[in-house]
Amino acid sequence: MTPISFEFYPPKTDEQRAQLDRTVARLKEHAPEYVSCTFGAGGSTLSYTADTVQHLLQAHGLDAAPHLSCVGGTRDEIAELLARYRELGCRRIVALRGDLPSGMGHPGDLRYASDLIAFIRERHGDHFHIEVGAYPEMHPQAEDALADLRHFKAKIDAGADAAITQYFYNADAYFHFVDAVRALGVEAPIVPGIMPISNYSQLRRFSEQCGAEIPRWISKKMQAFGDDADSIREFGADVVARLCRQLLAGGAPALHFYTLNLARPTQAVLARMA
Repeated sequence: MTPISFEFYPPKTDEQRAQLDRTVARLKEHAPEYVSCTFGAGGSTLSYTADTVQHLLQAHGLDAAPHLSCVGGTRDEIAELLARYRELGCRRIVALRGDLPSGMGHPGDLRYASDLIAFIRERHGDHFHIEVGAYPEMHPQAEDALADLRHFKAKIDAGADAAITQYFYNADAYFHFVDAVRALGVEAPIVPGIMPISNYSQLRRFSEQCGAEIPRWISKKMQAFGDDADSIREFGADVVARLCRQLLAGGAPALHFYTLNLARPTQAVLARMA
């Protein structure tokens, strides 16, 4: 059975909390290896993140991994968060640099994800399994593709255990990235990040922000469906399920689903893979 994991974002309102609970109740039937919880730009939702992780652990009985960014945080603040996560029983951390929000003048005591990983290892040894980000289609702020690979290797060399990729819809991008980092001596598992498709305009907006490419044929087909939400969902589930099968057939060790706190799009993909 393929190991799977789910990403959620921390809710801020009672309505969002109820939505998350409904989603988690449906998705945990798929026996995820773990779930992760994101944070906002510049740590703006870090308190929500810790509270959500505690809820996922205690109310739902899931292995919950908080995302931890070094942007805007001092060493003491990060150390305090790590201590809280360890006290809660977390054994996983998703360690990221994070993006500096516009107008923020202080980038934080730790500048890069590799610094954050080294800090976690220095304070907590091997207690945490550390996941990091990977970008098969290149990080949007990287100088060039080779520099991007070097930055990724620095995170592994600093002590990361595995990586989760940004989402993509071209399997060759993933396979090429894995081959490239293996050539650099990186042996850590590289888990594909999977974004189910349910809302094309939202997906296009996300993709413009993070540099993920939507293949032209997918864009044209989505545009042709117009406001036909059912057709978009059906087509999207077929496309993403086929991508998942390609990735697994090519050796991907697991799948990590970006749920956007919705159950149906991810369930539709998993149903087509059964």
